[in-house]
Amino acid sequence: MSEDDTSSSTPGPGPTSTPGPSSSSGPTSTPGPSPGTGSVSGLLSNVSVLSWEQVQRLDAILTETIPIHGRGNFPTLEMKPRQIVKVVRSRMEERHIHVRDVRLNGSAASHVLHEDSGLGYKDLDLIFCADMKGENDFQIVKDIVLDCLLDFLPDCVNKERITPLTLKEAYVQKMVKVYNESDRWSLISLSNNRGKNVELKFVDTLRRQFEFSVDSFQIHLDSLLLFYDCSEHAMAETFHPTVVGESVYGDFAEALDHLRHQVICTRTPEEIRGGGLLKYCHLLVRGFRAAVAAEMKSLQRYMCSRFFIDFSDIGEQRRKLESYLQNHFVGPEEQRRRYDYLMTLHAVVNESTVCLMGHERRQTLGLIAMLAVRVLAEQNVIPNVANVTCYYQPAPYVADGNFSNYYVAQVQPVFTCQPPTFSTWLPCN
Repeated sequence: MSEDDTSSSTPGPGPTSTPGPSSSSGPTSTPGPSPGTGSVSGLLSNVSVLSWEQVQRLDAILTETIPIHGRGNFPTLEMKPRQIVKVVRSRMEERHIHVRDVRLNGSAASHVLHEDSGLGYKDLDLIFCADMKGENDFQIVKDIVLDCLLDFLPDCVNKERITPLTLKEAYVQKMVKVYNESDRWSLISLSNNRGKNVELKFVDTLRRQFEFSVDSFQIHLDSLLLFYDCSEHAMAETFHPTVVGESVYGDFAEALDHLRHQVICTRTPEEIRGGGLLKYCHLLVRGFRAAVAAEMKSLQRYMCSRFFIDFSDIGEQRRKLESYLQNHFVGPEEQRRRYDYLMTLHAVVNESTVCLMGHERRQTLGLIAMLAVRVLAEQNVIPNVANVTCYYQPAPYVADGNFSNYYVAQVQPVFTCQPPTFSTWLPCN
């Protein structure tokens, strides 16, 4: 599904986040201290120097070949993150769009800092912090990315007949643009069938850059990219660039401690957008727990309220949930978590939703329950839970060879088609 130039006009309150200091130093032979034990120049608590083991994990991510799968008959593109960053950045500079620094964000950055967090990483989030003077610059960046895809096509492909629109339809999973007084950024997500999309994010200003402390890490890549271009020697423990990590949550050591001990913590939860509820339930399924149990109820109410503000229509809720399941639970092992995830979401919505009328609440809970039953049917797994009953029907009575001997009946009403849509707001005459 492609979402081209979608805009947001309701950013949450809060100060504008400005990019932290980038590591401008080149290769050095002195490895820095382990993260959390010291900050750059001993002054900034939100940044820390990566250890040699962390730099190795970062190097493995940037030099790994990632396939970008094309739709239809389009060939698969093979690219390394360091290559796409180099090409895009150089062409942005050629078009007079200054790139302040490039960072690794999201679950990949968390994996670099602590590989045993239980989160793993799927999407590869790369942030280009750039000076975007107007909406025209975002169009230029979009054209640059699509044009760069031509460089990764096999030599046997006739590139002259391929238009940017064709490349977008073939290789781009999602495009988003947000341009208002406080937030100016865009996102281009390149498709990967195994869920490891390469997401290129171009940011001029962005108020809220994280949801929870454990996903607030950004790793500055400039020193390592410079090392790739300039050094004739391979990295070693005694010879590697100084790489700086930053937590936009605030205290780096505190955020890293949350990641290591699987703690859910955030600041100003009322600023978190609607998708934060889905991320929160994902953390719960992964074994994370709130830092302060007494604050969990309040946090859940905030996130449920924002979810229903951002996704007020039942159809929007369904599309968002299906998209989240598809993008975050990829592969046989992850797909088995889908039922637990949906049941966790059902419990949170059931106990924390205070902003809806009764029929809206029931239809959302019914939607989640319906998706959970569908997951069970797809996996042919029947768990031992109170609201699901398993019946057995002898095979000799079934003439159709494709008929499953097991079927699921739910105690709650089961929707055989999409649930009816009710208007959230009633007209006032």
